[in-house]
Amino acid sequence: MTARILVVGDPYCPSTILRDAFGALEADHEVTFADVVDEPSWLPTTPSELRIKEYMGSPRQVIEHLDRHDILVIQGAPVTDGVLAADPALRLICCARGGPVNVDVGAATARAIPVVTTPGKNADAVAELTIAFLVMLARRLPEVMRHVEGGGIFAHDNYEGARWFGHDLAGKVLGLVGYGQVGRRVAVRAQAFGLHVVAFDPFVDPASLIADGVEPVDLESLLRISDLVSLHARATAANSHLIGPDEVARMKEGAFLVNTARDTLIDEDAVLEGLRSGRLAGLAVDVISPSPAVGRHPLLDHPDVIVTTHIGGATYETLRHGGEMAAAEIERFLRGDPLVNVADRAAVGPSGTPPIAR
Repeated sequence: MTARILVVGDPYCPSTILRDAFGALEADHEVTFADVVDEPSWLPTTPSELRIKEYMGSPRQVIEHLDRHDILVIQGAPVTDGVLAADPALRLICCARGGPVNVDVGAATARAIPVVTTPGKNADAVAELTIAFLVMLARRLPEVMRHVEGGGIFAHDNYEGARWFGHDLAGKVLGLVGYGQVGRRVAVRAQAFGLHVVAFDPFVDPASLIADGVEPVDLESLLRISDLVSLHARATAANSHLIGPDEVARMKEGAFLVNTARDTLIDEDAVLEGLRSGRLAGLAVDVISPSPAVGRHPLLDHPDVIVTTHIGGATYETLRHGGEMAAAEIERFLRGDPLVNVADRAAVGPSGTPPIAR
C-alpha cells in the first residue's frame, strides 16, 4: 500500500533540511513537506495544549496541512488531541527530537498511535562542543579573547604569552557525570587528547565503562580527583542542583566545570561562589538561567567563563540525522517490523510492532 506522509518543518528545522532523508520513501509513497511559523499570539488553553511545551507554531497550522495522512513527522510543531482528531487516518507520529515534549503522547496512546523519537541525534554535535569547551578552558581562551576584544595590546612581544599560561589536556583527569550517548562520545574524543576518563552513572553497568577504557567511580571520588568535570546527565526532579555547594567544595582546587546537558543540574549561586573563591578555575555552559533584562549575567563577571546560547545540537548534520532516524522508523513501521525508539510502549504490541501496522 502507498502511505501518505506529512513532514512538517519549523523555523529551527525547516522541511528543506529533511527532504534528503525521505528520498527513498518518496519513491514508493506520497511524501508532502510543509512548514509552520512561529506564532507567539497563540496561547494553549485546553488540557491537551497545556500538556505540551517547547513547541513552535500552533496546532491550527499543523491541521491546515493534514489531509488523510497516515504518518506525521514533526520536529518542533505541536501535536495535540485536536491535531490527532483532525485526521483519523493517522497511524504514526514521528518526533524528530530526543524527547516528544511538544506531543501529547497520552492522547496519541489513547488512539493507539505510536509516537517515535530520535534520541542521540545531536550526540556527536554536543560531544564536539564539550571538547571545544575543555580545550578553551584549559588554555584560558575566554580570558585571552576578552583581553583582545577589549582593546588589550597583542602581537608586540614574542613572550607575551607568559601572561596566559594554561594547561595541556594530556595526563589530566576528566570526570563525566552521566555516561549516555553524549558521555560515551566525549570519552572517545577525550581519550584521543590523552585524558584519563572517569565516569559516574548509576544506571550504567561498570563493566561497559571498563570496556571503553573508562574508570567507574562514585560521584564524590569523581569530584575529588577530576581536573575537569563535564555534566551529561538527564534532568530529573531527583538530580536538580546535582552540583551544589557541597559538591563544589569537594571539587579539586582549580578544577574546570562544563555543562552541556541541562541548566537545572547546577546551582549557579554555588558555582559562582566557587569561581570567586578559586575552587573553580573556569566554567563553560551551553545551558544557563535566562540573561537579565538589564546588565550582565552574574556568571560573566568571572573572566574564565564561557556562555553559549544552547548551540549544542545546532548543526545541520544534527537536523539531517534526526530526519534519517525518523525515516528509518517509518520504514520499519511500513514493513511491520518492531519500532525502536518508541515513547509510548502502550501503543504497540509486546513485540514492539503496532498492531495497526500488521
